[in-house]
Amino acid sequence: MKQLLLTWGICSLVLFACAQQTGGSIMRTSFTAPSLQHNKVGEPAVKHISVYLPPGYEKSKQRYPVIYFLHGYTGNDSLMMNVWLQTKTLLDTAILTGKMRPMILVTPDSETRLGGSFYSNSTIAGNWADYIAKDVVGFIDSRYRTLAGRNSRGLAGHSMGGNGALKIGMMYTDVFGAVYGMSPAVLNWSSDFSLSNKAFLLASRATDEKTIMQGITGVEGFYTAVIASMARAYTPNAGSKNLQADFPVHLVGDSLVINQPVKELWDAQLPFNMIDGYITQLKTLNALKLDWGRNEEFPHIPVTGLQFSKKLEQLGIKHFAEEYLGNHTNMQDGFEGRFYTETLPFFEKYLK
Repeated sequence: MKQLLLTWGICSLVLFACAQQTGGSIMRTSFTAPSLQHNKVGEPAVKHISVYLPPGYEKSKQRYPVIYFLHGYTGNDSLMMNVWLQTKTLLDTAILTGKMRPMILVTPDSETRLGGSFYSNSTIAGNWADYIAKDVVGFIDSRYRTLAGRNSRGLAGHSMGGNGALKIGMMYTDVFGAVYGMSPAVLNWSSDFSLSNKAFLLASRATDEKTIMQGITGVEGFYTAVIASMARAYTPNAGSKNLQADFPVHLVGDSLVINQPVKELWDAQLPFNMIDGYITQLKTLNALKLDWGRNEEFPHIPVTGLQFSKKLEQLGIKHFAEEYLGNHTNMQDGFEGRFYTETLPFFEKYLK
């Protein structure tokens, strides 16, 4: 047994040393995104993209499948690539040990002045779904040696990014062939994400982006900022003094009143409800998966994840759905985290 453990330890050290010497590389570049140009709230159209190139990329003429990974709220491309997931270590190991084929991984920056785009097309803040599916994909295909077809492109994301992966995945099945939503947030109304949350009222009364973002540290402030960013994405209104957006609730005297027409516009943007308009497209995906932690800090995520899965099942849309022991973030990174144990094997199996 001692000899076996010693041999295993030596092999691990050799693999680690090999990864250090022959591993992949991470590049960070920027480009001008046509879908974000000339927006009315001053979002920069020049965006950063972090790109992982697999071992041997520089010396080969090979073309590679691409995984696009969408970050969560208040994140950016570099944080997602280098801090939250430590993708170089995980991808180098997966590739050099034969767990997966060499692939390119792309994390595009989708941070906004209000913290996040929710990967939605907005008439005032820019077309963030098109930015991912058209601008980023087009830029990567033109600059790197990719296999430029839907069957070789995967789309994934965590939290807000999980929402975006499912939303964009159903909108652009001609671009992406396999989709994975990790702990997808705000798929549907439920629990903490409901109009009874005081943050809806606080966001509806806000007028200043800076004040919103300065108050994001507390739980109430976080929800307020999230809702403000969703309003700008889902119900933009250039004429409104309230962050150039309309909100589904407002205060009349001492009473909270639901603005039904605005709520219906929000309803239409929630991925759970969007399924009905994309049944045919969803059935063309080579693979679709979502997961969520049983002990989520955001109680709506397990509930709405299960709702989403059941609706897909009822409509005959093949997919995978899984609840695991974990919370919103503690089972994502590292060699025991789901990015390494679930997401990478998923794309190894379903990308060509």
